[in-house]
Amino acid sequence: MTLRKRIARNEILIAPGVYDGLTAALAGQAEFEALYLSGAAVAYTRLGRPDIGLTTASEMADTMALIADRTDLPVIIDADTGFGNALNARRTMQSYERAGAAALQIEDQTYPKRCGHLSDKSLIPTQEMVGKIAAMADARRHDTLIFARTDAIAVEGFEAAMDRAETYVEAGSDVLFVEAPRDTDELSRIAERFAGRVPLLANMVEGGATPITQASDLEEMGFDIVIFPGGIVRALAHAARDYYETLHKHGSNKPFSNRMFNFDGLNNAIGTPQMLELGRSYDGKS
Repeated sequence: MTLRKRIARNEILIAPGVYDGLTAALAGQAEFEALYLSGAAVAYTRLGRPDIGLTTASEMADTMALIADRTDLPVIIDADTGFGNALNARRTMQSYERAGAAALQIEDQTYPKRCGHLSDKSLIPTQEMVGKIAAMADARRHDTLIFARTDAIAVEGFEAAMDRAETYVEAGSDVLFVEAPRDTDELSRIAERFAGRVPLLANMVEGGATPITQASDLEEMGFDIVIFPGGIVRALAHAARDYYETLHKHGSNKPFSNRMFNFDGLNNAIGTPQMLELGRSYDGKS
């Protein structure tokens, strides 16, 4: 099933965040139907740095290609601002599409951008964003979706964000993403205005500006997609910190062993027996 067809179903689509082949494989084993690759997750894991526009388009495309090699699930990839003007956005569409992305999310922040839940963001003019959406639409060779995101709530206010969102829908965005609603009322107002006209995405960031809301409640409001882009990084970073502290303290992994895969457990999770069997099928001895 294509991502477009899946979004059109009545049941909300939950897309967990991933950042490499391992997390993509594990999310697939948990039976999710789509994945989300955020620039923040790549910055956190590959660079060990914050989401403030340090990640490059090529780093994202490389990560996308490795994930596409590991899973057949559709991946929504964060294209940030398109990494420049409309021509840069066009090239980002081409490179991400070649890497295997099913959808690109582009936002109306200035470049370099910031995490949507950080303060002191700034925006490009509405019509410049419209031009980027058009450039990306012209560049795509497949049914690659364009998710248009506005960060205007924190910069220009809620009503200005609604006006920008209206323009992006008219410009042809396939999915609308209004970033960082500050409460349930703002989530509901977004849905009341746009639900049924364009698929709507909600972003759940632990500790961010938007209250964490159950997927079923978002579905009832009228949202079609909910992403949890950085949750896996926060979970694994917390576990990694505890692991390193325990190892340093005890000089052994034994006290932490009940929170780890053992050697065989990890190999089973990543499909080592199946890969070895596949290799044997090519060795001419079978």
